[in-house]
Amino acid sequence: MRLPEADSGPDGPNLTPVIDMVFLLLIFFLCATRFDQEERELSTVLPEVVQAQPLSMPPQEIVVNITREGEYVVMQQKLTEAQLAALLREAALKNPGTQSVLIRGDGEAAWKHGVRVMGLCNQANIRDYRVAAIQER
Repeated sequence: MRLPEADSGPDGPNLTPVIDMVFLLLIFFLCATRFDQEERELSTVLPEVVQAQPLSMPPQEIVVNITREGEYVVMQQKLTEAQLAALLREAALKNPGTQSVLIRGDGEAAWKHGVRVMGLCNQANIRDYRVAAIQER
């Protein structure tokens, strides 16, 4: 009877290191989720509030409407150019770098009024301003 050769070579790749890694990852994730549960189960008395708001709210966008006659309307109030400049400066001081302005001009209004609002935004250091338009159909 003939004996098989001693150097017959492996039948496939060695999966032992892969299986070890899978078990280590399984143990790691089981421990990590366990800590999360324990933290939520701590007995604490949470404070009550009348009206909760997030700690940092994004600033409200200022909408500047320009009428056909070239008047500036913000929050349903007609403003002069000086009043609009003061409003934009104040908003930029309250929300530095995050204040945004939407410029909505009447289609029949002169474009110079929209450009003036852009200039006022630049003077107030507001870089996020947009011009609203409707796409033609």
